Formats: sequence, structure tokens, C-alpha cells
Amino acid sequence: MKQSFIGRLQGFVRVEVTGGRPERLVNLLSEKRMSVWDIRYLDQHRITFHITVRDFFRLRPLLKETGSGLRIRGKEGMPFWLDKLEKRKFFAIGLLGFVIGIYLLSSMVWQVKVEGNETITPERILQAAKEEGIFRTQWKFRLREPSELARGLQSRLPDAAWIGVEVRGTHVIVKVVEARIPVKPPLMNPRHLVASKNALVTDIFAEKGRPLVKPNTYVRKGDILISGLLGDETNTQTVVASGTVKGIVWYKPTVEVPLVRSYKVYTGESKLRSYLVLGSRAVQLTGYGSMPFEQTETIQDRKSLSWRSYVLPIGWLKEKVMEVQIQEHPLEAKEAAAIGLEQAKASILSESGKGSRVISEKILHEKAENGKVYMEVLLEVEEPIAVEQPIVP
Repeated sequence: MKQSFIGRLQGFVRVEVTGGRPERLVNLLSEKRMSVWDIRYLDQHRITFHITVRDFFRLRPLLKETGSGLRIRGKEGMPFWLDKLEKRKFFAIGLLGFVIGIYLLSSMVWQVKVEGNETITPERILQAAKEEGIFRTQWKFRLREPSELARGLQSRLPDAAWIGVEVRGTHVIVKVVEARIPVKPPLMNPRHLVASKNALVTDIFAEKGRPLVKPNTYVRKGDILISGLLGDETNTQTVVASGTVKGIVWYKPTVEVPLVRSYKVYTGESKLRSYLVLGSRAVQLTGYGSMPFEQTETIQDRKSLSWRSYVLPIGWLKEKVMEVQIQEHPLEAKEAAAIGLEQAKASILSESGKGSRVISEKILHEKAENGKVYMEVLLEVEEPIAVEQPIVP
């Protein structure tokens, strides 16, 4: 009971009494109603017990009366702890400051996150949150209830269907569900679909408008394929012509391919260099000396220190400088011609648009001179040929 919380606040002492008459001393302690407990006899002339600090200073007359000596074996409780702190003032002040600092830091908002937004920019949401009192270094006790903050943000961001605010420690998370607004189709003026190139029509499908050509019809650039005019001369209606028209277009590209192909080969030799990165500057730590390779390729691996979601301007950089060699491989004329033909088809298809395909291919002319193969190729490509043309009243 004496070692309870209140007892430790008052403080107590463990003492050893030697000599004299220990039994007489115990009786006197009981008569004086002193707070004494845990009395133990070590032998006939030695006993130990615990006594409160207040009653400890009343022991001297009793010790004289019984002819006993006293030794202090231990001190416990708040008074002795405060006495130690008084001897270590700077430590106590630092400990107190640390506790106060931790409390203050944990009572502030240190990060505001935005989740769920797609079209609404984070800057706009953070600005609305700031106007509602949500920003970094804001005191948490000054924040309103999350439901009130969510209603305030909802009124400032009408593009959001729902907004929720959640406080997690020193972080505030703003969750946004955006409203889905249907996309309005652009207004379109009446138009024809005309041929973009000279071609042989292979397929025509008119979604809206009147088709003027049929498959296997040869058309020239600018000919109307699907008309946006409906009716006759007395009763005419203009529409936005739409549909797809494909046709065969002829190309004659010229290609040149070298008879020697160059390859980059890694030898397996490399050298490592490391740097300490401070902001935009780098200090080299290892890998000094001139580079022993004639041709090299460098691979960099940079890492930065971070704390939570903050990236600090301190890190390190590792560079692996690898030796490379350029090797040459001779090609036969047939190999070079096949490579050139594939290059020609790839170039034409990339310009013809989606859905294009090569119907036929033929090499019209081929010659090899000056270490290269020169070719003239005829390609038949089926591709979309319809483009829009506004109808002028």
C-alpha cells in the first residue's frame, strides 16, 4: 500500500538500523504512529524497513534513545527524482522541450492529399481546401468537423458529385468523385466526302448522304464520292455526308539500302563511377582516371533520399560505363533488296492511315553500285480515300 502512486509521490526511504535494541525501536515506531513497513530482521542487532520521508526526519530522537545507528540503503519517489533532475537542469529542459515539440508537431496538418480526381486539377482542389481552412501547418484543433469541411468544398467545386474529408494523424485526405457530364457532339456543317487521291474504288459504305460511285470505279482527286445533297432540283436538302470509302492507290517509291550493316556489340568490359548528388550538383566519389575504352555507352542509376512523400535534394548516382564495338556485316544483293522492300512498305503504310494494306508489290528497277542497292518499287495499297469538303451555298 505504501508503494502506491500516492506513496511514490510523497517519497520513502529504505534504511538499515544496527546495534542497540532493535525490538525497542520497533515498539517506539509503533507508539509514535510512524509510517513504517516491510520490517525485516537480518540478525539480532540489525533490521531493515521502509519509512516515509516525513517520518524519516523524526527518527533521530528514537535512535538516540535505543543506542542504534542508521544507514540509508535506498531512496524512491518523486522528491528524489526531482532532486536528480535539478542536478541535470539542461537534460530536464531538453526533455521537456522535446515532449512539447512532439505534441505541437502532432497537432498540426503536415500534408494535404487529393484522391479520385481526373478532370478537376489538384491545384484547384487544394485552393478550395485552403479557403476552407485546410492547408499545411494548420492547427488540427482549428479544423471544423470533416462533414462540414466536405459540404464547404462541395459548394466550391460544383464539378464534383461527392467530396469526403478524412483526417489521419497529421494528414488530411480529400476524396473526390467527379460528376459525369455527357460529351456534346460538335456541330457540323453540311459537307461532301470527296476523293483525296487518284484511286480505284474497292468498297463504299454511305452512313448518311448519297453515294455517287460504285466499286471498281476509277476516281480522280477531288471527285465527289458521297454527296451531301439529297433530292432533286426543286426539292433539295443538305446533310452532313458520312461513311467510309476505300480504294487502291499506286505508289512508286525509290529505296537505297547499303550492302554493309553495322551492329553495336558489348564486349563485357565496364567501369563503375559513383557520385554524391547535392541538388543539381554531383561530386564524384569513385571511378577516377581516364576511360580505357574508345567507344562507350553509359547506364545511370540515380536514387534520392526521401521522407514520407517528400523527396530530399540529396542522393547518389551510379554510372556503369560499358565498352562497345561496332561490327559490320556484309549483305547479299537479294538480302538488301528484301530489306529495302520492307522499308518501302512500312513507310507507305505509315502515311496511308489506319486500315491500309498492301495488295501487291513489284520491283520495277534494281541496281547495285557504290556499296548500295538502288530500287524503284511499285506498290498497290488499299486505303481510306474519303476526305471532307464543305458544301458552299
